[in-house]
Amino acid sequence: MKIAFTGGGTIGHVAVNMALIPQAQQQNIECIYIGSKNGIEKDEITKRFPDVKYFGISSGKLRRYLSVENAKDIFKVQKGIIDALLVLKKEKPDIVFSKGGFVAVPVTIAAKMLNIKTIIHESDVTPGLANKLALKFANKMYTTFEETLKYVPKEKADYVGSIIRDDLFTGDNQKGYQITQFNQNKKVIMIMGGSLGSKTINNTIRENLDALLNHYQIIHLVGRGNLDISIQKQGYYQREYVSEELMHLYKITDIMISRAGANALFEFVALKKPMILIPLGLDQSRGDQIDNANIFKSKGLAEVIQEADLTKASLLAAIHAIDSNSNEIIKQMEKEQSQHTAASLLNKIIDDTK
Repeated sequence: MKIAFTGGGTIGHVAVNMALIPQAQQQNIECIYIGSKNGIEKDEITKRFPDVKYFGISSGKLRRYLSVENAKDIFKVQKGIIDALLVLKKEKPDIVFSKGGFVAVPVTIAAKMLNIKTIIHESDVTPGLANKLALKFANKMYTTFEETLKYVPKEKADYVGSIIRDDLFTGDNQKGYQITQFNQNKKVIMIMGGSLGSKTINNTIRENLDALLNHYQIIHLVGRGNLDISIQKQGYYQREYVSEELMHLYKITDIMISRAGANALFEFVALKKPMILIPLGLDQSRGDQIDNANIFKSKGLAEVIQEADLTKASLLAAIHAIDSNSNEIIKQMEKEQSQHTAASLLNKIIDDTK
């Protein structure tokens, strides 16, 4: 059996695939990956799975606003469909599994043209534009949130819950402290602004760094191109993003400050990390992260600060609230269980495409 995985644009569009690929390999299922030519998915997949053949295809960007680039991207998507057809015809996978993102749309269309059964996965409460388009050509959509079933045809969707990579549970305290050179007796906050980073979050952290460092040590994942090498302070560890080291940094972290992409939020819950969420606003997204954040807050798992309300005072207040109630939050997180392991999800994919 052979499975073609696709998805990209952000880590969230790769994470579930990275959980499934090792399980497929354990069952001697051949895996290939179809992604963009230069996206973050290429970096992650080729680095983590050098034995998985990676195929880069042309891909446009699906925009919800008027732009002259939309006309150009129509041709990129058409070229992507041709690229995907050539790959799928040559490799002849039995199944296509799509995690979403704009690069996955041409692959899903090409799979339909070749009668290859396709499953797509939606992490957020409301389906993204790419998955809405892809669902027209796919056999089924799996959802992380049960609430998502309200937005898609019931006969084409299944609620499967969150899927967490096994390697995230293998973090080592000593390696985490060795990487950061942190003091083991002082609490750690990790800030994640998404794959590309957030200028607003980065600036707020940096402007208030001295106040934060009075009580905490800071792991700051700033996103690509956002390092500020002029900041050199004890207890402040700054990286664009991390891959293999992430589990060790998670292990020493007490509080997360993050955007509200669903995959990351379920990782925090599984690892029992109290969180402060700063979702992308409606000026930058369809509001999916706001929905995600509100659900997690309603369950007592997170504090939420809307980006427009992010100030020194609101940030410090949220940190105090999370730190003061961390034991209760962790107890609540222990009640939240994933619906499927990566292994059982893989078996469901195989069963649903027979």
